[in-house]
Amino acid sequence: MKNIRTTVLCVCITLYNLSSFAQEQKIPINEPDYNKPKLFSHLPDKIPVSIEKINEIITSPVGRTTGFRLSETSDFQFDGEVVSTASKYGNSIQSVVIRSGTYEGARLTISKITNADGSISYTGRIISFKHGDLYELQNQDGQLLLVKRNFYDLVNE
Repeated sequence: MKNIRTTVLCVCITLYNLSSFAQEQKIPINEPDYNKPKLFSHLPDKIPVSIEKINEIITSPVGRTTGFRLSETSDFQFDGEVVSTASKYGNSIQSVVIRSGTYEGARLTISKITNADGSISYTGRIISFKHGDLYELQNQDGQLLLVKRNFYDLVNE
């Protein structure tokens, strides 16, 4: 009698597992769309940025709408509206987000980070999730530059 119960229990468990749909669900993975249009194709690969202009942008109040020049030596101007500012940890991290009025869907984000040793570093990017290129703020040989990159070099979907 014990053998019959054990056999019936094993058969029931096996049938339950065979009828389960949990093993058939596919994981939703977005394939990269390498055919996204380029937003910054007419701009140079590197745009110089001055620290004075970044500090001016970071202290901009929410709602300010204007053209933001990133350098005196470059003709590049980012027109838009400040949509968000943040200051954390006693002003050791200051950030600003600017929505573009010129480049569809693009946002300029810049953060100023004051490190524990007193040094200051900057991070930022101009990115649009609808397009295949972006600019990333990098420090190259002591000079801040916006460097053009492909969207999928930075973002994994």
